[in-house]
Amino acid sequence: MDLIEHLRRQFAYDAWANREVLAALSASASSTARPRQLLAHILSAQRLWLERMRKQTQTLPVWPDLSFEQCEAQVSELAPLWSGYLGQLSSATLSDNVAYQNSKGEKWTSSVQDILTHVLLHSAYHRGQIASQMRANGEQPAYTDFIHAVRQNLTEGD
Repeated sequence: MDLIEHLRRQFAYDAWANREVLAALSASASSTARPRQLLAHILSAQRLWLERMRKQTQTLPVWPDLSFEQCEAQVSELAPLWSGYLGQLSSATLSDNVAYQNSKGEKWTSSVQDILTHVLLHSAYHRGQIASQMRANGEQPAYTDFIHAVRQNLTEGD
């Protein structure tokens, strides 16, 4: 498997994991909004990085106040957007540099490959926070381990 195919598989897993978290939050009777806020941040950051790489204007704040329904819409919209973006990548474009300004106003340049890796790790980090928060509330978080997705072929064709 080449690197591009590996990244596509990782983003398919990421989309699946976001859907699993959404389903767990839907089944949750939690009185705290923190898990939803974290999911909204994951989705906003994923959109932000895609917009940066496409040289588009940022459409969401980094920490948006999204309703559950808005999170559902973002989950549905982001998977095909990422799939389309990843479908246009080549080994050569992975090393392309993307200039951007972060939320603090600082100017940076990062490679496409580094940004893609960051998006995946950032999402996993915050999904872990969601799971911890749900457990602390006495709720059952989504089981989003990568190996679980692979065992069930849940990353194929997403």
